[in-house]
Amino acid sequence: MTRKPASTCMELALEGERLCKCGDFDAGIQFFEAAINIGTDDIQILSAIYSQLGNAYFYLSNYDRALNYHQLDLNLSKSMNDKMGQAKASGNLGNALKMVGRFDEASYFCNEHLEIAKSLDDKVGEGRALYNLGNVYHTKGKHLAEMVEQDPGEFPEEVKKCLHKAVEYYEKNLDIMLQLGDKSAQGRVFGNLGNTHYLLGNFNQAIVYHTEVRLLVA
Repeated sequence: MTRKPASTCMELALEGERLCKCGDFDAGIQFFEAAINIGTDDIQILSAIYSQLGNAYFYLSNYDRALNYHQLDLNLSKSMNDKMGQAKASGNLGNALKMVGRFDEASYFCNEHLEIAKSLDDKVGEGRALYNLGNVYHTKGKHLAEMVEQDPGEFPEEVKKCLHKAVEYYEKNLDIMLQLGDKSAQGRVFGNLGNTHYLLGNFNQAIVYHTEVRLLVA
């Protein structure tokens, strides 16, 4: 009787990827971690595994583990001088840092993503980085606003400053999404612009942006 050969790192990683795409992140993580235990000499494969593990833990709201794996991915991408990989890992780190309220660090890594995307003339990546930066400042503004009992439009200057920065980045994202003709991305940023203008007390402007979302959906 012949013994079935042991699974390779790549085979386990591909199964982990399949499971995560199906939404079974817990099972996917087990396969990715098994792949790491087997090991590989291919740094690109290992980088991809770290990235997907970071994403899986992010979706499970385990942000500390997500940060750990995205940092490992960034380190490997830098060691390979893989600019696209660095951009992706920086963006992922920025998103995870935002979720744990580390806004200054989040903006730093999102800016790193933005600058690399610009240097590569990667319009999709540039748009994604701008959208993420908008989200960082929007979330920071809402976080600060929750500390004061004031109505939209009457928040302290620190809150308004964050919200204005969010609008600035969202509008830059919108310009790129209009150039690319990406309707779903346009809908997302119209909605976020509407929500941000609402918090700023610009209610008419908020209505305009939310109307644009409804028109896009229609």
